[in-house]
Amino acid sequence: MSRRRDPERRHIVVIRHAKSSWDDPSVADHDRPLSKRGRNVLSRLREHIENLELRPDLVMCSSSRRTRETLDGIRAALGRKARVESDSLLYGAGAEQLVIELRRLDDQVSTVFLIGHNPGVGDLVVLLAAAPPTGGAAIDTFPTAAVAVLSLTGPWSALQPACASLDSFWAPRQPR
Repeated sequence: MSRRRDPERRHIVVIRHAKSSWDDPSVADHDRPLSKRGRNVLSRLREHIENLELRPDLVMCSSSRRTRETLDGIRAALGRKARVESDSLLYGAGAEQLVIELRRLDDQVSTVFLIGHNPGVGDLVVLLAAAPPTGGAAIDTFPTAAVAVLSLTGPWSALQPACASLDSFWAPRQPR
């Protein structure tokens, strides 16, 4: 999927963290690491991101351990110019808060990767997408390590419901 640079075209690549571990119930939610299954899926997630041929100007990552470990697992696919910001505001953020954060972006950012949590990231995609991807079904769930690519035109400050097209949705384990 080759993409030409259009200065007015913006992309949001929304990524839910890989599967986290529940092995130790005494670990705070924010500090839960990836599970073995979550670590094992990172190579497929990284390969999928490489195949998107979109490289971020900015990566917005929740401050939780599982999102930062997911970021570490895909970092090789992000390119050299990506600026990474880990933000505690993204931990537990709902779709509305995520929109507020995206609206604050500098318009020099044409592609942003957002690594976060459900239900916020799934709700964000549903909120922003005007329609499901061509030939695709609506997103009923946003499973761990899933990736949605949204595209839109105009400034970040104008982000609003149904303003984007959902170009693709991928999950390592497609729902049956």
